[in-house]
Amino acid sequence: MTGVMFLTPDGAVYLLQEALRVLLVLAGPLLVGGLVIGLVVSLVQAATQMQDMTLSFVPKLAGAAVLLALFGPWLLQVAVDYVKRMLLSLGAGIP
Repeated sequence: MTGVMFLTPDGAVYLLQEALRVLLVLAGPLLVGGLVIGLVVSLVQAATQMQDMTLSFVPKLAGAAVLLALFGPWLLQVAVDYVKRMLLSLGAGIP
């Protein structure tokens, strides 16, 4: 069978590692930003004894929008580079 490449176990592990690494890079800024904003809002709510669920949701949503605006182009470039590497490795038969 010419032209058909079979994935070796080492290649599968490499692909999985790359996918997880890119996933962490893409999700990291939003998760850390949400964590920091949630912590600050929780401290303010504890200090003012104001326990309303919408008070924690709206700042997190606004923070996520700001982080996407700031990091969006970089995150998109990371995702595009990953897809390019994976598509090129399909043609070469090696990761």
